[in-house]
Amino acid sequence: MSSSIDRPWRDPARPAAERVALLLAAMTPAEKVAQLGSRWAGNDMADAELPADETINVAPMEDMFATSGSLSLEDASRDGLGHLTRVWGSYPQTIEQGVAEVLRQHEVVLKGSRLGVPALVHEECLTGFTTYGATVYPASIAWGATFDPELVERMAAAIGRDMAAVGVHQGLSPVLDVVRDYRWGRVEETMGEDPYVVAMLGSAYVRGLQSAGVLATLKHFAGYSASRAGRNHGPVSMGKRELLDFILPTFETAIATANAGSVMSSYSDLDGLPASADPWLFTDVLRDEWGFEGTVVSDYWAVPFLASMHRVAADTADAGVLALTAGTDVELPDTIGYAGLLDKVQSGELSEELIDRAVRRVLLQKVQLGLLDEDWSPEVHADGVELDSAANRAIARELAEKSVVLLDQGSALPLDPGTALQAAKIVVVGPIAGDPRTMMGCYAFPNHVLPRYPERGLGIEVVSPVDALRNELPAAEILQVKGCEVIGDDRSGFADAVAAARDADVCVAYVGDLSGLFGHGTSGEGCDAEDLRLPGVQGELLHALLDTGKPVVVVVVSGRPYALGEFADRVAGLVQAFIPGQEGAAAIAGVLSGRIVPSGKLPVQIPRQVGGQPGTYLQPALGSVESAGISGLETRPLYPFGYGGSYTTFDVGELRLSTDEIAVDGEFTATVRVRNTGDRAGDEVVQLYVRDVVARVARPLKLLTGFARVTLAPGQAAEVTFRVHADRTAYTGPDLRRIVEPGELDVMVGTSSLDLPCRATVRITGDVRVVGHDRVLTTPVTIQDDPGGG
Repeated sequence: MSSSIDRPWRDPARPAAERVALLLAAMTPAEKVAQLGSRWAGNDMADAELPADETINVAPMEDMFATSGSLSLEDASRDGLGHLTRVWGSYPQTIEQGVAEVLRQHEVVLKGSRLGVPALVHEECLTGFTTYGATVYPASIAWGATFDPELVERMAAAIGRDMAAVGVHQGLSPVLDVVRDYRWGRVEETMGEDPYVVAMLGSAYVRGLQSAGVLATLKHFAGYSASRAGRNHGPVSMGKRELLDFILPTFETAIATANAGSVMSSYSDLDGLPASADPWLFTDVLRDEWGFEGTVVSDYWAVPFLASMHRVAADTADAGVLALTAGTDVELPDTIGYAGLLDKVQSGELSEELIDRAVRRVLLQKVQLGLLDEDWSPEVHADGVELDSAANRAIARELAEKSVVLLDQGSALPLDPGTALQAAKIVVVGPIAGDPRTMMGCYAFPNHVLPRYPERGLGIEVVSPVDALRNELPAAEILQVKGCEVIGDDRSGFADAVAAARDADVCVAYVGDLSGLFGHGTSGEGCDAEDLRLPGVQGELLHALLDTGKPVVVVVVSGRPYALGEFADRVAGLVQAFIPGQEGAAAIAGVLSGRIVPSGKLPVQIPRQVGGQPGTYLQPALGSVESAGISGLETRPLYPFGYGGSYTTFDVGELRLSTDEIAVDGEFTATVRVRNTGDRAGDEVVQLYVRDVVARVARPLKLLTGFARVTLAPGQAAEVTFRVHADRTAYTGPDLRRIVEPGELDVMVGTSSLDLPCRATVRITGDVRVVGHDRVLTTPVTIQDDPGGG
């Protein structure tokens, strides 16, 4: 390696900005453009051979594979390279093989280019490090069910440590999209329908990942989850007020409170303008208003999609100009649109200053990561690294256990191993029960990549739900009958399932999703749903089982909420598990047996009817239960946002406010007493909502403003205090300025969006106050033991 004497930007003693300026000055225009590109050298999706009964279907990506697939890494990096794409996450390989491939690709870039600037390695990490043999944590929707930012932060730190240990610099997570339509296939990748929950958990993920030295990437900026009819890549019909109040705050909070290092563009268009070509989003808001100093990376092929899909550019070169001008710094996963930037500069169609603007951001990040230090080496020393360690699995297990939601204890739960059911005859039915893949999300390596390599198995140990239940209840006689598949209309297994249920003491039916890509599943990217009925003929199977008259406990393992109204009054128990990861089957079994006291809360509502849209709780009066009678459509959910049952009981009461009047820049505290009134230790999630009694625009009738997970022993009590600043009531007014206005504010505290027994009113006084990015974005919470509680 050259010394810092002839390459002074490699001197770590110099200020970062100076090093960037020195390197930028030494670069040719071609070398600058190269820093804004990437190469996916290991991508084999275009020519993958799937089992005979399947076909690859990744359109519209297939055209992009063909466009970039023939370019070698050597040719792609002649002038340097910005990113190496998914060296670890493209095909199954051992740690030793992966380390060798990382080194090989680095050496190609370093030796083949004049300046020898290292490329940054990025990977997916939505359910853990997406590579062969790595721990698969619960999907993001399950994180939402925990309402536990500290636990999410610990998980992300573990993911980051594993990635950093094998030479990864940037992770393409978390997803900060807020659910607007449950039919969207990527609901499983979100943390739910409430902006504050998503913001708090997402910020925690960022802090955890970046604590290990791995950049977090906020995605998808912005509006992706609000596509028409929940269709992947669909256009978004959303005004700026809705965007500003419900979509952007999650990203803003992660930048303001966790210093997120990167943002990824969305595929979607907002009111006809593709996000990747929108300078208002990426420059005016993200940079100028929020002060973001990291890098913006494109979602995979979002740049050429401006030409091929959105058709706002004549060709990929024009698409590159649009994206760069808007504020996209790096094109992923391959350089296609940005390949034409140099010609555009030379022809005078593009200012070189726009190239320099993006390159400065990329180089600054490489300085901060140590890639330009004199002693940096591409060598990765991964001796002793365990990507599926016992410590990882312990975190995965805790997340899974805290995410399982008890919807209805019914007459059969818990299946206590200390009762007569210990020796009972239990029949387990349903397509989820015997397939461990159903425990994992779309971006888990076993579902994301390994379907193309069926001979490699899952790469990790994942217990199926039926085996987990056998482990949980060893004295019980447990028979499994599948009944039907997740997808399809084959009912030939119904008769055997019904006969087995009639002969059993209790039937446990596992139904729900199998995650996959682009139609190769019922949940996940490109796996959108027409409506919210259970996939395939699983609903018919449940009716057939319930018609036997035997107790049927239903366990839904899914990436989205399904409408369960037609079954709710007939079941002997109802449990919702949102894709709980490799440790999830044992967590579900523990809840069924009673070993685990369930504590998960719904991050999305459970609808009554299969066509019930929109279903989120964030509704103004005309979209809420208060509008009953003006439409024949039912708006009340079967189970509301924030709901979750338990095997113990809690009482939340005695609301006290520090004051009943504050200024438009003041704050108040709200304190409640929560007590475990049952005979088992458990967790309760105390939730604070506010409502602007009179506002200048139609506002939600309630908006979650604070929450706290509280662990209590039997009889124990605690005081939970929320510190609510007036800024937390801010909203976007008629002129699109965010304001805090005087007036009455209803304060409601309880255990779900529909169970709010504690209510009071605070008056906000003074003149209307305009607020910006420096406003208070969070509601601090303190929990103190109540010595009089037990």
